[in-house]
Amino acid sequence: MSLRNLRQRGTLSVMTPPFDSAPTPRSSATGLAVVVNSDACATTYEIDPLCDSRWDAFIASHPRSSVFHSAKWLRALQTTYGYEPLVVTTCSPGAALTNGLVFCRVKSWLTGPRFVSLPFADYCEALVSSSDEMDDLLLHMKQYVDSGKWKYVEIRPTASQPGSQTGFSTNTLYSIHCLDLRKSTQELFHSFHKDCVQRKIRRAEREKLHYEEGTSETLLQTFYRLLTITRRRQCLPTQPLVWFRQLIAAFGEDLKIRVATKDDLAVASILTLAHKSSLVYKYGCSDARFHKFGGMAFLFWNSILQAKDQGLEEFEMGRSDPGNLGLIAFKERWGTVATQVTYWTYPRRPAATLSAGQKAILCRAVPHMPTFVLRTVGDLLYRHAG
Repeated sequence: MSLRNLRQRGTLSVMTPPFDSAPTPRSSATGLAVVVNSDACATTYEIDPLCDSRWDAFIASHPRSSVFHSAKWLRALQTTYGYEPLVVTTCSPGAALTNGLVFCRVKSWLTGPRFVSLPFADYCEALVSSSDEMDDLLLHMKQYVDSGKWKYVEIRPTASQPGSQTGFSTNTLYSIHCLDLRKSTQELFHSFHKDCVQRKIRRAEREKLHYEEGTSETLLQTFYRLLTITRRRQCLPTQPLVWFRQLIAAFGEDLKIRVATKDDLAVASILTLAHKSSLVYKYGCSDARFHKFGGMAFLFWNSILQAKDQGLEEFEMGRSDPGNLGLIAFKERWGTVATQVTYWTYPRRPAATLSAGQKAILCRAVPHMPTFVLRTVGDLLYRHAG
């Protein structure tokens, strides 16, 4: 997906009546078809995007689809965390898909059963062509909560907005920063902040940092070691190693682990995903002792150069919390353009953020945890956090 398309699309607003009853399922050749209440503007259906070949074709052709809509992302979520994906659409079984809203069923005894579009995704646009379509799809999902068996539904769009009749409320605001790669290499470099970006790239070159990429076990272990160091610095547990193994298995050559080393010592690493015309920066980590060498800037610049060589048009730099001013400033210094992402939930619920007391406890405990404990905690907790 190009986020330029989302910015140009604007905001959707919907006004349609709610449903009074829960979905009534019936089987179909392409998954579970669900006929909704007669008050709806359209009949809605559920399909399994990992089994229904129409989903891949739809994602490949839709201008606003992202890497997070892809069956590759959904398969990695399912194999790692057991999340079951589904797509709700107004397109009947056998008909070509023209719209769809993708979710994962997150079944957690710790944080509650819910539908999320999508777990661990920075954003996930509703692939609809009208406000009425979006309203129908959300009203369909709303019935699961109204039935009393599910805690809430969450969506993460950038360019669409639920109508008031759906009952969805704003939960959290984030921003996504993207760099337009259609400029020349020289234009791009001169658009970077002179002190904070250009100088760091030149410093990395003077230090003769070595660049390596791939998905080998050696690179994975190097990345994961740096990730554990970074998460400890952030007072957070480390994501499960199996998650990255499953991402590699699902994405193949579209995933790259990129590592910068100084005298055979790894100083920084990032993980990127390629989708259509975009390169997506998803994870990054570093050893703070070597920040002066400019390892992260070096990796970003090499990723940008390679993306341009491959004809890609956009470099997505990931999600930023509005309170993380340092991260936002870092991304802005690359000449990026920000797009707001709004997380919506039904029913209304508080933002899923740690309290000051919880943060204080983590910051006291995490730095002193043995590495195997930090990773074990991540293995146990992340499946409940999606």
